[in-house]
Amino acid sequence: MDLDKAIGLVAEVPDFPRPGILFRDFAPLFASADGFAAVTAALADTLDHDVELLAAVEARGFLLAAALGQASGLGVVMVRKPGKLPQVAARADYELEYGTAALELPAGVVQPGQHVAVIDDVLATGGTVAAACGLLEQADAVVTGVSVVLELDGLGGREALSGRQVHALHSS
Repeated sequence: MDLDKAIGLVAEVPDFPRPGILFRDFAPLFASADGFAAVTAALADTLDHDVELLAAVEARGFLLAAALGQASGLGVVMVRKPGKLPQVAARADYELEYGTAALELPAGVVQPGQHVAVIDDVLATGGTVAAACGLLEQADAVVTGVSVVLELDGLGGREALSGRQVHALHSS
């Protein structure tokens, strides 16, 4: 399956989780073996040659990074929502398009100087990905870039990540 057809499997759900929000549902894409493979291959092409670890942002980033890690021979660190980790290295609070949230990095997983790529599904306002990058840098990792499947135009995500290498497979 070509990449455009694969990304076309992402469904748009109006007014979720709040009125006025157009949610992107990746379930149909993940359910398509060919679509998921096409997206994984395209994400692999975005990685710098020196990447040593993938940072997956909860929750859909977990699926993407796990598949990408398996295909690329890389490990994955899960950047989690609060209360999910037994040992926390650092926590970051941030703003969402429709509220506030927080992320935590597990203790003892990311090594100082390790080159890490951040993987997520959607880049909207950039708050989630910026928080993940900040957590990795607090652990003295080197963030080599950010790779997402879909970038939502007009929400300032790329600007919030100014100075970072950002790869989006598709924008809308």
